[in-house]
Amino acid sequence: MIFFVSLSVFIFGLIVGSFLNCVIYRFEKNESFLKGRSYCPKCKHTLNWKDLIPIFSFLILKGKCRYCSKKISLQYPLVELATGVLFILTFHFWSLGFNWLVGIGIWELIYLLIILCSLIVIFVYDLKHYIIPDKVIYPAILVIGIWYLVAWMFLNQYTSYQLLVTIYSAFGAAAFFLAIVLISRGRWMGVGDIKLAFLMGLLLGFPKILVALFSAFLIGAIIGIGLIATGKKTLKSEVPFGPFLVTGTFLALFLGEQIVNWYSNLFLL
Repeated sequence: MIFFVSLSVFIFGLIVGSFLNCVIYRFEKNESFLKGRSYCPKCKHTLNWKDLIPIFSFLILKGKCRYCSKKISLQYPLVELATGVLFILTFHFWSLGFNWLVGIGIWELIYLLIILCSLIVIFVYDLKHYIIPDKVIYPAILVIGIWYLVAWMFLNQYTSYQLLVTIYSAFGAAAFFLAIVLISRGRWMGVGDIKLAFLMGLLLGFPKILVALFSAFLIGAIIGIGLIATGKKTLKSEVPFGPFLVTGTFLALFLGEQIVNWYSNLFLL
C-alpha cells in the first residue's frame, strides 16, 4: 500500500515538474502560464499530449522535438525528475502513517509542496537568468505567512514564542545579506538574495536557517573553486547565488535537525 501511495506521489511530482518547466519558460517570455497550450520553444509548434509525458517523452523522442528535430533542453527532464524526488522525500519525511493524511498533516504537506515548487522555480530561473523573480518569491512569502497564521490561531501548531523566533530568523538572515550587499555595493550579492534569505528564515526558523546558510556558502565555495580551476569562470565572473541558497534550504529542511544534533554532540564529547 505504501509503495503505491509513494509511486502516486512521485508521478504527481513528475507532472507538477512538467508544469513548473512551463512556468519558468513563460516567466521568461512574460506570458501567462495559466492559459494557452504548450508549444516547442524552437519552432512554436503546439505540442500533443504524447509530447508532454514527463521524462518518457524526452526519452522516446531522444531529446529532440518531434516537429523540428531541434534539441530539447535537459532542463525539462531534470526539473521533472527533481520535483518527483523532492515530492517523495517531503511525503516520507513528514508522513506519520496514513492517519496523518486525513489530519492536520495533509495541509502541512500541501503547504510544503507549494513552497518546494516555488524554490525549484527560483533555482532554475536564477541559474539561467541571474534573477530571482519577485512574482515567485513574494507569493511564497505570503503563503508561508498565511500558513503560520492559520497554524497558530486555529491548529495550535506553534506557540507565540516559536513564531517570534521564526520571524527573528527571517529578518536576521535578510539583514545578514543586506550587510553583504551594502559592503560590496551589490557586487557580491543582489537584492533578490536578501528576499530569498528572508523566505528561508521564515520557512526554516532557528537553528535550521544557520544550517541552510552554512551549506549554501560551503557548496558555493566548492563549486566556485571548481569552475575557476577548470577555467570556466574567473574571480571576476558573476555566479548566481540563488541556486546555492535553495540547495542549502533543501538540506536544512530534510536533514537540518540531524546536522544540528551532530554538530552539538561534537562539543559535548
